[in-house]
Amino acid sequence: MTKVADQPLIIQSDRSILLEVDHPGYEAARDELVRFAELEKSPEHIHTYRVTPLSIWNACAASLSAGQIISSLERFSRYEVPENVVTEIKDWVSRYGRITLVREDGRLVLESDDRTLMEEIWRDRSVRKYLLTRLSDRRIEIDPRRRGHVKQALVKIGFPAEDLAGYAEGESLPMELLSECMSGGAFSLRDYQREASEVFYAGGAARGGSGVVVLPCGAGKTVVGMAAMALVKTHTLILVTSTIAVRQWRRELLDKTTLTRDIVGEYTGEVKEIKPVTVCTYQILVHTKKKGEKPPHFEVFYRREWGLIIYDEVHLLPAPVFRLTAEIQACRRLGLTATLVREDGREDDVFSLIGPKRYDVPWKVLEKQGWIAQAECIEIRVPLPEDVRTRYAIAGKRSKFRLASENTNKLEVLRRLISIHEGDSILIIGQYLDQLHRVAKETDAPIITGRTANSVREELYARFREGEISCLILSKVGNFAIDLPEANVAIQISGTFGSRQEEAQRLGRILRPKSDGRKARFYSLVSRDSRDQEFAANRHLFLTEQGYSYRIVDADDVLWSPSGIV
Repeated sequence: MTKVADQPLIIQSDRSILLEVDHPGYEAARDELVRFAELEKSPEHIHTYRVTPLSIWNACAASLSAGQIISSLERFSRYEVPENVVTEIKDWVSRYGRITLVREDGRLVLESDDRTLMEEIWRDRSVRKYLLTRLSDRRIEIDPRRRGHVKQALVKIGFPAEDLAGYAEGESLPMELLSECMSGGAFSLRDYQREASEVFYAGGAARGGSGVVVLPCGAGKTVVGMAAMALVKTHTLILVTSTIAVRQWRRELLDKTTLTRDIVGEYTGEVKEIKPVTVCTYQILVHTKKKGEKPPHFEVFYRREWGLIIYDEVHLLPAPVFRLTAEIQACRRLGLTATLVREDGREDDVFSLIGPKRYDVPWKVLEKQGWIAQAECIEIRVPLPEDVRTRYAIAGKRSKFRLASENTNKLEVLRRLISIHEGDSILIIGQYLDQLHRVAKETDAPIITGRTANSVREELYARFREGEISCLILSKVGNFAIDLPEANVAIQISGTFGSRQEEAQRLGRILRPKSDGRKARFYSLVSRDSRDQEFAANRHLFLTEQGYSYRIVDADDVLWSPSGIV
């Protein structure tokens, strides 16, 4: 390689990109990379990104060209960009939109100017089963019921189709956003919320109407959904992660739009209403009494002519809903999420079936603008007790992780953090119920788990919001949409292996801006030299992607320093 400048990037022929963290150009290079590359590793000094077909196609959907991507790499690269990387980027960009899906005389048709490519598609077994008739050497009629399946299959063979077939309008539903909330106080869209909804809608054109908006927790993704509804003005199905989230959405709709109670329905395990706007949980949608049977509540999709389906927390979309979504591609589809990362690796299905990433804003940008709270992320490394170290040494991998996660020395550090943050609103979040119940006993704080009745959850959340409770313990229910704007400290005592999406959700719990301008603090208690520490490194990828740095401190610094953190 020929050195061209003292820049922060080293781009390698395997499409991996090394970014030097201590370089003065680090932040500018990172902000460019996140537009078209995926972060793989983020240790202290060198972060590793990789350019992939999906990362490039998402960039294409956001209107980035091959020239812009290559120019960014050349601008920040220490050495000449390998020729094969340039060639592959150009090739992947050229594949996006080479095939289009259009509506022609009531038929769905795949078309392309590339005759050879269309011949390849016609002969490919994975795609052929969804095709009906060869109309010409450039056009193929497809089964309209298989619109989503065709798009999935084409992505897997490396030729994503641009879907320009348009959408069913659904039943009309006049609605507007209010300028003053029903609960009192002025209401208006923030610039980025308006931009996100307008980019999704695209003026009603076929190029819009499907895709994902990526925004931080606390940045008002629900408002983006409502803004999209006000643009589309059609019967809408909203899919969310929990009954609590159903009721939060319903409250927001009734507070900030012209919709009334008789228009907005709840479809959960407790209430089953089908109304022009129906808010439904993923869980009830996929629930079955017998293994292998079709979920009976899938019928909710077909009872009305939905014009829009909103998938809240789309990174948590269950696999059965993917299968259903493949069959309802005629609806406009909006995905909302804080991160496109899925733990099951099905990001390509989100791309195919919900749509590409249409809009995102880096978390640190919104922090600088004051829309989310400033956050400090701190990992505290805690030694294992001597009597556990021997058991840990001989345990299997899964047992090692659990032993390290439930490290009892974390309790002492936890107590110290609670005392340091006396007067703050604290969330303690963990994975293992036995550990959380021990914490509840030690701290006398209330606990919410998956078994806690929704009525009790709502009461505890309300008391926390009102300041009656200053500390609340949450199991994995804390990973999902809960509205606790007063929380400014989160202490993570255990997590789900290396889950980046979980890290996003947990940090997001404390990012609502604080009225007094206080910083948010996100602590992770991690057992030193253990599987817990290894997985924490992967979880921190999310923080790095969003521009956050995290400090690593020793437990003794917390326990014995007068201020608690050195």
